Amino acid sequence: MKRMICISLLLMFLTGCYDKVELEQQSYNVAIGVDQTDKEGTYEFTFQITNPEVGTTSGGGSDEEPNETVTTNGSDILTAMNTVNSFVSKRMTLDHTKVIVISEELARSGDFLQIIQAASRTTQIRRATQIVVSKESAAEFLNNIKPKMETRTHKYFQYMITRATQTGIIPDASVHRFFQITEGDADLFLAIYATNEHEEKKGEGYEDQYVAGEIPQEGGSDTQFMGSAVFKEGKMIDTLDGQDTRIAHVLDYTLDMDELLSTYPDPIRPEYRVAADYIQKTPAEVEIQYNKNKPTKIDVTVSFQIEVLAIPSLVNYSQNSAHQELLRKAIITDLESKANKLIKKTQEEYGSDPFYWSLFIRDQFIDVPAYEEADWNKKIYPNADITVSFNLKRLAFGKMLNDTNLSEVRD
Repeated sequence: MKRMICISLLLMFLTGCYDKVELEQQSYNVAIGVDQTDKEGTYEFTFQITNPEVGTTSGGGSDEEPNETVTTNGSDILTAMNTVNSFVSKRMTLDHTKVIVISEELARSGDFLQIIQAASRTTQIRRATQIVVSKESAAEFLNNIKPKMETRTHKYFQYMITRATQTGIIPDASVHRFFQITEGDADLFLAIYATNEHEEKKGEGYEDQYVAGEIPQEGGSDTQFMGSAVFKEGKMIDTLDGQDTRIAHVLDYTLDMDELLSTYPDPIRPEYRVAADYIQKTPAEVEIQYNKNKPTKIDVTVSFQIEVLAIPSLVNYSQNSAHQELLRKAIITDLESKANKLIKKTQEEYGSDPFYWSLFIRDQFIDVPAYEEADWNKKIYPNADITVSFNLKRLAFGKMLNDTNLSEVRD
């Protein structure tokens, strides 16, 4: 009897490997592009398949292409992938997909919500996959991506999006967040906005007052990631530049903040701007007082620190307390002005918010039907009385107290 028990236990460790797939037998997709076609219900899917051997020390010859981009038609992502498997030599897998790119035309049509449903059902597409809206067609966008510093496409998307998200110029636009916000039917979802097409912008903006395609550049890759595409109820309705995207990031309690390098008006010499690191170690504090028969009161407090990095005007802010107070007030006024401008726009034009503030009012209702009847994005938020306060906790000036004295240098 003991012998039979031992044999039975050993059988548990004899797992079969009949369904194993060797690494070299698979092709790894890193980006999916989706475009409209002339036929309703049929879409054009583009898959960018990476070559894992390129860019590695143990890889093959340097003449190998870093990726292969293929396009086919289908009704959804998974059936299109199966079609691609009929003419791609290796079995394609979506496990390593970094981005899902949709054209602006498709995003504004409202069909994207039906297409992306497959991502919520399959285990192949990770919920952390980022959603990107391209100004041009998704196929054209993916075919024209030519990284200069990174031959491995999957690493290019990983590094580019991670760093741009940390600096706040693009939003965190994961598939998980898209479903979370869209199915909540209250707030706005912000997707990453990108393009390879450049155009001239009338007048020069500051470092973050651009959307992708408007950033003045010479050399480097043509691909630009800047700003966000605004989605309401699964449909794109507008775009925000990098500045407004940063403000939305600052006011969103659910997002982690990193240091944001930005410039602020020089209060003494307005023709110059002061460059500084914006540091926010704690999320924004949001308090909501719901009133059924009058405007709801929303108070938002943002605590932050500033480390000044450059003062081109050479005004002595570091050791002059009166000048410091002027600079402190100028920074706070600038941030509050930008925040109030964006909030007013979202109330009047969008009728909802991209800050995920609806989370803070839900506990004031007895159940979900009561919350839905109150209607956050049609009644509560558009008519709310909103106050935003920025609290500057610390103003530092880096490693040096004094700047160069021009009168002594140019005597």
